[in-house]
Amino acid sequence: MENYAKDFNMDLFRLDGKVAMITGANQGLGFAYAVALAKAGADIFIPHFTSDIADVKAAVEAEGKKVAFLQGDLTKADYRQACVDECMKAYGKIDILINNAGINYACALPDFPDEKWAMVTDLQLDAVHYLSRLVAKVMIEQKSGKIINIASALSFSADLNATAYTVAKHGIVGMTRSYAAELGQYGITCNAVAPGFFDSEMNRSIQELRPEMYKMVSDKIPLSQGGWGKIADLMGTIVFLASPASDYVTGVVIAVDGGFKAQMI
Repeated sequence: MENYAKDFNMDLFRLDGKVAMITGANQGLGFAYAVALAKAGADIFIPHFTSDIADVKAAVEAEGKKVAFLQGDLTKADYRQACVDECMKAYGKIDILINNAGINYACALPDFPDEKWAMVTDLQLDAVHYLSRLVAKVMIEQKSGKIINIASALSFSADLNATAYTVAKHGIVGMTRSYAAELGQYGITCNAVAPGFFDSEMNRSIQELRPEMYKMVSDKIPLSQGGWGKIADLMGTIVFLASPASDYVTGVVIAVDGGFKAQMI
């Protein structure tokens, strides 16, 4: 039997002894990423803007893993540096970075306020680069690391009233590929996950207030079976990209969207 057949085992998907920094993981989809990585064995560090941390703290600790927090604004350089410093102080390393924190603003293009454009792109694009560059310096010293960016269905298409978000998420794809090309020589991978339409708390208002849109999107998702994706559908992909199982995967964007991207037109 070939060595690869004997050597492969499910421990490649484990994250025991690893440390993951996940921005904005105190709520939304980031909460699911934090729990998924904790279940796989990682300790967690969460930069967060809002103050609601009790639920994710309890969920991570229920898996027997450590979790630390630092509240602040990721668009501020001092805070980004503090996140790296505090994570290193708490754990001594950073093995995984998930750039999850985000914000959106809906407005027609002719009236899109400059300050709202900056609000979205500063967090969704610029802060991702600046924080990733800081963490990459740590990972270069370690000669290993995983950077995972959160892209979107709007990384491949556009939608009305979402110009800043669409531009930022397109930029995330380019950033992911550029970081992969630059950092591979140091044993660092950079990939992205592009979630499609999920039955999250934020999106339930669409189902209630715009049922026609909910049905229209559902009809375009081959795997929808009459509804949007479940948040749990994202958790396995995140664990894979964070784990040794993906060590030879870099510069890719994995769409977790039930097939929506396959027939967007």
